[in-house]
Amino acid sequence: MRPSLLIALLCTVLAASWTPLYAQQPLQPPPAQAAPPKADAPQQRDQSTIVRRVELVDVIFSVFNRRQKFITDLQKENLSVFEDNQRQDIRFFSRETDLPLRVGMLLDTSNSIRDRIKFEQEAAIDFLYNVIRRRKDQAFLMTFDNEPSVILDYTEDLGAMRDVILRQRAGGGTALYDAIYNACRNQLSNPPRPSGDNPQVRRVLVLISDGDDNLSTRSKSEAMEMAQRAGVVIYAISTSTQWVTATEERDPAKQTSRKYHKEAGDKVLDEITAETGGRAFFPYRVDDLAQSFQDIGDELRSQYSVAYVPTNKVHDGRFRSIRIEVDRKGLQVRARKGYYAPRAAADTTKPAAKSPGI
Repeated sequence: MRPSLLIALLCTVLAASWTPLYAQQPLQPPPAQAAPPKADAPQQRDQSTIVRRVELVDVIFSVFNRRQKFITDLQKENLSVFEDNQRQDIRFFSRETDLPLRVGMLLDTSNSIRDRIKFEQEAAIDFLYNVIRRRKDQAFLMTFDNEPSVILDYTEDLGAMRDVILRQRAGGGTALYDAIYNACRNQLSNPPRPSGDNPQVRRVLVLISDGDDNLSTRSKSEAMEMAQRAGVVIYAISTSTQWVTATEERDPAKQTSRKYHKEAGDKVLDEITAETGGRAFFPYRVDDLAQSFQDIGDELRSQYSVAYVPTNKVHDGRFRSIRIEVDRKGLQVRARKGYYAPRAAADTTKPAAKSPGI
């Protein structure tokens, strides 16, 4: 046989009998299709963890009678809590009478209060010395005119606060809503924690202003939303000069001053304090401030706290109203009007934080 014919015959036989190498190996299932482990395998059961998030809504509130005297002897059984008119199950209840305070002093130094700047300084200093307790409470100072500015960070040194307050001068526009927004977002949302095992503090913003705003980039609703999210209670001391002075008929030597109607700025102070569970005061003289500050101090140490898990589980970021009722006649409740639910987008990044209330 010729060599060329022999070579052709051998190639034909080899081609008919050859099989690719990868087809000879058994196919391995991809990892996603691997057989699941047995249910009774102890090592697999130990490695699995079920995480269940519980979202608590905390509400700080005060109860007082017709004479504005605080009621401090209520129990959980005396209360009913409603969210969007739906009754909620109270999980926790306590009388919060002695929590450390974290106070923001927010001074209006705009041109609109130029003739009342001394009154404002004395009011701020008077408040600090009447309410702030050494080695327990801390306060910071922020001023606002064209824009807000932190003048002194958290401190318990009242002397330093006083000296800084007395150095302030008035001038410029009024960015009130920007100041509230920044104070709540940057300072009060994450205040210094107290020493000890209990990290809870009371977040308070004391606003001394005439309530006017002509320069803010933030709206009033944005400022209020930030205060609600940070769990801040706002108290306001008005510097308004819209008072009417009259001479008494029986004694011409005596004069009385009354605020017969509230101006636009007065109504703003009423609104932002009521929304957060605080109050607005309208003193005419510095001497009238003593009782106002005493009332604020008494209220901050005469409050209650309730917490509940809302029945509405939807994470829509919307505002939800809160109403607290007591079973005794003639009593009134002062609390924030509601809170903002978590947003769904936050769920994919980190667990939703407990709604701040203390």
